[in-house]
Amino acid sequence: MPATIYTDSPLGRKVEEPSHYDPALLYPIARAETRSGMEVPAADYGGDIWNAYELSWLDAHGKPVVAMGRFTFPADSPNLIESKSFKLYLNSYNDERFELADIVRQRMQLDLTRAGGKPVLVEILPLRPAYELSCQAMAGICIDDQDIDIQTYDPAPALLHTSDPASIVHETLVSELLKTNCPVTGQPDWASLQIQYEGPQIDRSALLAYIVSLRHHNEFHELCVEKIYGEIMARCEPASLFVYARYTRRGGLDINPWRANHQPKRISQARTLRQ
Repeated sequence: MPATIYTDSPLGRKVEEPSHYDPALLYPIARAETRSGMEVPAADYGGDIWNAYELSWLDAHGKPVVAMGRFTFPADSPNLIESKSFKLYLNSYNDERFELADIVRQRMQLDLTRAGGKPVLVEILPLRPAYELSCQAMAGICIDDQDIDIQTYDPAPALLHTSDPASIVHETLVSELLKTNCPVTGQPDWASLQIQYEGPQIDRSALLAYIVSLRHHNEFHELCVEKIYGEIMARCEPASLFVYARYTRRGGLDINPWRANHQPKRISQARTLRQ
């Protein structure tokens, strides 16, 4: 994706911090535009979970309130939100007075739903209980210790294959080696990746080489996860597939997209060490 497409967004540019609440700071990006040229199966289910660690406003007496915010966007919403614009929008609450946290939540839900084009779930978590959200590794078998020869750092879905089409397994695999790059700034984005599937056993060395092949790929977090999901589905044909990435925090925000061909019973909200 060319970096010049979003030159009118705040990402990669010096922008003044907002002095008052301003929903116009949100910069929607059409998902259809970002998906242009993707020739992989689309997920039936999915979401983009954002965690905000620098959320604040003033109470009715002018005393600061600090909290953690969690925002869940449906993957089929018309728009995704550019991350720096989201941060600026949240910062626009810093000097605004609100009697109740629920008023803040409702206003954010309205603004983000309008910007995204579909209802967004907004949760505001008080900091003291939030401290109980300790860091932990994503559940699953880590495939990173394999001694393999890496040949490419550009997307290579042809690497993916099953080790034995007749061997049907149900397993959860994890890698900490996913790295992609912001399509606007070129800065690296790091993530932990979880792949849960049922079907012909995926060759683990091939899967790891494929994950590493995305190292120079320029794409938004959400589209990277869609790409991984679609290419595994196309090449390995599992009966069920769930792909979840938890990206390293940047600017007080982390983005955690998931895609699946079924509705998962539970989406873990546990932070990884890099978040």
